[in-house]
Amino acid sequence: MHGLHLIAELHDCSGDPRLLASAAALRELCTNLCRAFGLTPVGELFHQFDHGAVAGGVTGVVVLAESHLAVHTWPELKAVTLDLYVCNFSQDNSAAARRAGQQLIAAFAPARTVQREIERGTPDRLPPALVVPGSD
Repeated sequence: MHGLHLIAELHDCSGDPRLLASAAALRELCTNLCRAFGLTPVGELFHQFDHGAVAGGVTGVVVLAESHLAVHTWPELKAVTLDLYVCNFSQDNSAAARRAGQQLIAAFAPARTVQREIERGTPDRLPPALVVPGSD
């Protein structure tokens, strides 16, 4: 279960506005980027929120053989949250995840980005207070 979990919050996005408000456009971007960097989509679901005459945001997930990519958009705020997790069971997918994540962020062209990177499944690298014995 060792893997890399990338989390990002994008603010004041000035990229293609369809990426914020179109499930089809966001689906195409996400699946194409995953494939381009060697990640393997095995399923997907993108939901378009509708606020009457105004298109709402999109929530989408690409289920990967390596784990998942989840994206949530708020066109009215020009904001996006991203969540990309890859396991490194048969090979190290960390570099592919980082490159895919950076390209995804670049597509939204945010003025401000908050990013976090978490290594998962490595309890020997966590502070002892965060490892709970017998919690498997």
